[in-house]
Amino acid sequence: MEARPVEEIPAGDAWQYEPKWDGFRCLAFRDREKIYLQSKAGQPLARYFPDVVDNLAKLPQQQFVLDGELVIPVSGALSFDELQLRLHPAASRVQKLAAAHPAVYVIFDLLAENGQSHLKLLLRERRRLLEKFARSNMRSSKNIRLSPATTDYRVASNWFRKSGRDLDGIIAKRLDAAYASGERRAAVKVKQVRTADCVVGGYRYATGKRVIGSLLLGLYGDDGLLHHVGFTSSFTKSERRELTKKFEALKKPPGFTGNAPGGPSRWSTERSGEWEPVSPEMVVEVAYDHFTGGRFRHGTKLLRCVLTKRLPSARWIRWSTAKASRWRFCDGFTILTHAETLERIAQLCADQVALMLSRRR
Repeated sequence: MEARPVEEIPAGDAWQYEPKWDGFRCLAFRDREKIYLQSKAGQPLARYFPDVVDNLAKLPQQQFVLDGELVIPVSGALSFDELQLRLHPAASRVQKLAAAHPAVYVIFDLLAENGQSHLKLLLRERRRLLEKFARSNMRSSKNIRLSPATTDYRVASNWFRKSGRDLDGIIAKRLDAAYASGERRAAVKVKQVRTADCVVGGYRYATGKRVIGSLLLGLYGDDGLLHHVGFTSSFTKSERRELTKKFEALKKPPGFTGNAPGGPSRWSTERSGEWEPVSPEMVVEVAYDHFTGGRFRHGTKLLRCVLTKRLPSARWIRWSTAKASRWRFCDGFTILTHAETLERIAQLCADQVALMLSRRR
């Protein structure tokens, strides 16, 4: 069962609310000694999460199908990077990672047990059976957890306000709906949306066309280099033409001076190494959901572009740390403190106002 994105948490007695965990969606099938883990896309996951297979094998119940989320706690927080590290071809490496940071399977639906399907049951009835399953099987299970659920809108709103680290947002499911695999009719999701200013270090043309397909985004690191961190491609047809004119005029190597696009990875394609560098004069504001491992996890949404030629020696940059994110202003090679940043911003605003007033005269 999938959830369609909405902007606000729906209110009313028809909904059950659950946290949206920042992990891998996973279906777990058990038929006595046989245990199978499957991703949302239908890919097998058991070889990457042998610790979860072992924990499921210890449950008293011999036949069941569960729906849930795989997460990995590290130092008191969930780590999506650790989940991605598990997708390794070497079984010995996977076993080592599992021993260092065991995965937790957070379950939120019971689809079948003891040969009986629950798919046609309403959510309120499936939740009752799931809680009964948890009481009977999971009292001594440390790494298989029951995801909380509530019908109280205020509780859900409080969860949403705390989302952003371990929680990805809120899922709202209709209590009177059966389980609809692959459909988005019975559930909605509300996610926290964040914004960031990034420097454009290059672009890619659309496949088979001489118009921009995506802008390549960069952030300056502690080393003073511009590192590639993701892309944005949410443009209309007319916007693509305008962006093509704008960025072809800025074409100039090297573009990124640190990590560049097209580096080797399991997701690389032949086309991923093809890109055009531009002079780092354009700043874009983008909306995003996650920033992990020094990259935007998904594509971002373009909000606005700003040409920075008025400030040739200064660039906006975003610094992300494990505990917090903060804005700084980089003037040449001088990194300003937070107070100095605010002072510089105030001065720039004052200069802009003075310029506007002089033009009116």
